Amino acid sequence: MQGFFQLYLSVYRPLISKLNVLLGEHDLSYSLWQVIFFVKGNGPSTLVDISTHYNIEKPSITRSVHRLEEMQLIKQIPGKDRREKIIQLTNSGEEIYQVCRSKITELEHSIMKEIPEEMQETASQIFPLIRENLINKEGNKSE
Repeated sequence: MQGFFQLYLSVYRPLISKLNVLLGEHDLSYSLWQVIFFVKGNGPSTLVDISTHYNIEKPSITRSVHRLEEMQLIKQIPGKDRREKIIQLTNSGEEIYQVCRSKITELEHSIMKEIPEEMQETASQIFPLIRENLINKEGNKSE
């Protein structure tokens, strides 16, 4: 199966470009969307939760969060520890999420329309396993 990841990357870049154009209509980028998407799906979240989930350095998430706060799409809420920054979506953030989620769903359907449903289902099962292998076995040289 040589070349699998090269094929994946050949899809990834154009997809992110399309998403950035779509999200750009709302002054968002894919990196900002990731924060919104995570908080919508997981409820109030810490920056550590988000950075761990996406395997992105905390300073990058911090910059995204600051930008989303400036846009009034997220807000900080008090946590147990003053050092812990917990964020949640504002009403505007919820509205933007719904609008963008709808557009992204349309894009997903248009991209996948010619692909048989059973192949789509297989892909939706494979990618989480690949992610798990990357995260859980990263640096494990014995396998």
